[in-house]
Amino acid sequence: MTPSFRISGAGRLKQAKTARFSFDGQAYTGVDGDTLASALLANGVHLVGRSFKYHRPRGFLSAGAEEPSALVQIVRDDARKTPNVRATVQELYDGLTANSQNRWPSLAFDVGAVNDIASPLFSAGFYYKTFMWPKAAWKSLYEPKIRAAAGLGVSPDKPDPDHYGARYAHCEVLVLGGGAAGIAAALAAAETGVRVILADEQAEFGGSLRFEAGARIDGEDGFAWAQGAIAKLKAMDNVRLLTRTTAFGYYAQNFVGLVERVSDHLQNPGSDLPRERLWQVRAKRVVLATGAIERHMVFADNDRPGVMLASAARTYLNHYGVAVGRNVGVYTANDSAYAAAIDLKKAGVNIAAIVDLRDNPTGAAIDEARGLGIEINFGRAVVRAGGKLRVSSMTVQPKNGGGERTIPVDAILMSAGWTPSVHLFSQSRGKVAFNEETRRFVPGTYAQDCISVGACNGTDGLDATVDEAYAAGAKAAKEAGGKAGKGAKPKVDAGESWSRGMLGAAPGAGQGTTVKAFVDFQNDVTAKDIRQAVHEGMHSIEHVKRFTTNGMATDQGKTSNMHGLAIAAETLGKPIPQVGLTTFRAPYTPVTFGSIVGHARGALFDPTRKTAIHPWAAAQGAVFEDVGQWKRAWYFPRGAEDMHAAVDRECVTVRKTAGLFDASTLGKIEVVGPDAAKFMELLYTNPWEKLEPGRCRYGIMLREDGFIYDDGVVGRLAPDRFHVTTTTGGAPRVMHHMEDYLQTEFPHLNVWLTSITEQWAVIAVQGPKSRDIIAPLVEGIDMSDEALPHMSVREGRICGVPTRLFRMSFTGERGFEVNVPADYGQSVWEALWAEGQKHGACAYGTESMHVLRAEKGYIIVGQDTDGTVTPNDAALDWAVGKKKADFVGIRGLTRPDLVAKGRKQLVGLKTKDPKVVLEEGAQIVEDPGQAIPMKMIGHVTSSYWSENCGRSIALALVAGGRDRMGKTLYVPMPNGTIEVEVTGMVFFDEKGERLNG
Repeated sequence: MTPSFRISGAGRLKQAKTARFSFDGQAYTGVDGDTLASALLANGVHLVGRSFKYHRPRGFLSAGAEEPSALVQIVRDDARKTPNVRATVQELYDGLTANSQNRWPSLAFDVGAVNDIASPLFSAGFYYKTFMWPKAAWKSLYEPKIRAAAGLGVSPDKPDPDHYGARYAHCEVLVLGGGAAGIAAALAAAETGVRVILADEQAEFGGSLRFEAGARIDGEDGFAWAQGAIAKLKAMDNVRLLTRTTAFGYYAQNFVGLVERVSDHLQNPGSDLPRERLWQVRAKRVVLATGAIERHMVFADNDRPGVMLASAARTYLNHYGVAVGRNVGVYTANDSAYAAAIDLKKAGVNIAAIVDLRDNPTGAAIDEARGLGIEINFGRAVVRAGGKLRVSSMTVQPKNGGGERTIPVDAILMSAGWTPSVHLFSQSRGKVAFNEETRRFVPGTYAQDCISVGACNGTDGLDATVDEAYAAGAKAAKEAGGKAGKGAKPKVDAGESWSRGMLGAAPGAGQGTTVKAFVDFQNDVTAKDIRQAVHEGMHSIEHVKRFTTNGMATDQGKTSNMHGLAIAAETLGKPIPQVGLTTFRAPYTPVTFGSIVGHARGALFDPTRKTAIHPWAAAQGAVFEDVGQWKRAWYFPRGAEDMHAAVDRECVTVRKTAGLFDASTLGKIEVVGPDAAKFMELLYTNPWEKLEPGRCRYGIMLREDGFIYDDGVVGRLAPDRFHVTTTTGGAPRVMHHMEDYLQTEFPHLNVWLTSITEQWAVIAVQGPKSRDIIAPLVEGIDMSDEALPHMSVREGRICGVPTRLFRMSFTGERGFEVNVPADYGQSVWEALWAEGQKHGACAYGTESMHVLRAEKGYIIVGQDTDGTVTPNDAALDWAVGKKKADFVGIRGLTRPDLVAKGRKQLVGLKTKDPKVVLEEGAQIVEDPGQAIPMKMIGHVTSSYWSENCGRSIALALVAGGRDRMGKTLYVPMPNGTIEVEVTGMVFFDEKGERLNG
């Protein structure tokens, strides 16, 4: 059966196949190419939802992404239930199942509609003034009920079985918006040979040409021209076309986030297809061709199903071949609604009347409407829409008051004018400017390399739009390195242009009225609510927004912002620019968690990283621990050893003979370039200019506030090349920190930064026999103490592969760190292990590494520091260049609080009972007998049993710690108080004699 509102011969879906679907359990048919909205309208269905607060019946307001009301749940199976899908965007496929939301027990009879009757209790800001008494009721009654009522739709309760893709792309010109302006800009840019990406949120390019019946370009119907131009672009190797792709966020340095809907429109998506794909695009130039959004008229009961934007009705007719009613009324304050009335009239739909708020407008559209016999009422207003589940009438009155007339209708088309879509421009940090003549905000001051063209730039008329866009596309491409294009600019033969319209409430919904004239449909915000917010002291538009929730729904105020602003300005008695405009934030339209997360879920949520030596350690029975994303060997038990026995054995073996440790996870960054030493001077506290190639130095990195950020040993390989090591967990942030300063603070320095953590496997060989183990395998490096002293680095070969051999120690023993290409990491480890067995060496893990370094008082950033520790606090003053004029954090170090007496300082602790091991994090007090709450003067940062020392050892941050040497402090614990003595930080080989064996 042919749906009753599908008009034969109308639209562009004439040869499409039938598609069956259901809505709220009722079966319907549509055609391929329909949206759910157009298919429902073709079946005469206007009621599709209930509003959030008042549960009022709602239908379709628009035909696009700006839709605030027609939000439905799409169900594919038990695991694929997607709430809050805009029916105007969801493409129809055979078997689609959709359900309405926010209603019970049914859409036609919703118990929640009692809220509409009780609406005086739910006025603007009611949640700030109610639920305050009795206090005890909040937790047991108010909060549970509010949480249960909050939100629209029902979240899926099963794991998402779909997968989501992600792509990075670079281009010279990114064009956002695929209407006439976007296509013209893309043509001009593409003809210069540069890489161009053209993206649009619709299934087909064309924009408003989908409904503008009067547009003709290059001798063709406007939409046909658009498809021909797209075919031309598609044939170009330098052009990428993205349909069903929404630019949701415009970020720094022309970085734009886009989401492509890959398979939501398919009946049976292949398992190889992602559901959505996140595009992260970096462009040299961005052309914004995002168009304009039609505003509704603000009058009483303007939310009845069947009341919609005039452009939506044209889209449903001229593209989908669907009439939105049989007896249609029109309410307008500008010419664009006349075009809708004319198109419907020509298609055989009765136009009951056009009600025009303007007094005596003139123009071709008005003349044509009059010539078609359509009744036109100038200087009048629709003061009320009749009906309940569907609009049934419109009540008309002279705009300055007078007798009312009720006109029966089954749909009302409305247009208050068009608002330039400046959302992405605003996200780019551009500043909008208010055009007093046209009374609209348009792009003003640009913050990035972008340009706005067409309707989003406030440009009226198709001819002017195409001219502006074509010139902008050519200019953007030329600035990005393109050559002169040879193409011809599209010639506009005919187009449509509309007058300005109005802002704010229409007559009948003005000051002093209490009618429900909706400004924000999704959040049920009325003109009266906006005025109430102002009367209650909300004079900033941002405060009005939050008090009323106007513009805070999923549609981001696309249709409501300007009306709300105008009503607030009128109530305040101020010009609109003085009241300001709310901030447009990403995302432009809702973005699923799936598209953002992509593959980063389940086992890939926090990817597991393993070193090249991991398989060997696993085969040896190592127990692993998680350190950041890395799996690191924690200890290597033998036989029936528990952790403590294994760690004791490993620590003793390292100090008696030697041990091998996998240090591959340490962050490694190469700093290369003529200004590498200057860069290092600025990023680290130490001096680097005079460090000779082949030598190493321990370096400390600070934040601007003077606190320790990271540390590590740095080797100078050449005058222009440094090998920087960082903590395992700090590698990404140190790289980001360096890159941030290089790009923003020191861009004049000729330096390149490269993360090489994954490129080099690192094998630490530590202990008195370490040189004996390494020497037989090394080629081209003199291993003597004179030629390779402590804190030096040499390049050569080991086991026949390249190595960067560091003479350094994190145990206090003679030590080396063997860096080899990661592909050879395990084979070199096995060779060293074989040599080590000749000397009784062992493999040791991270726990033994911690004990060994604590015995020597070596700190670990992030464990012995907490983000408030300075070099002086950590007894590392010696690592701060006293003669340096500048480095990151130098001014922070001079702040009064950072040089004040009594700061927490890192010291050693010994328990009075040597067998008692303190808990890390335990608090320290001076007087255990004081009243609770006690005054805490510090805490334990590191604590271990040391088999080499024959007792427990600990490091702690203690207020005025270095002034308390030899004193007794106390650590209160649940099972009793532990006495401790404050000591120096070195517990083993205090003179450091073992560094040279």
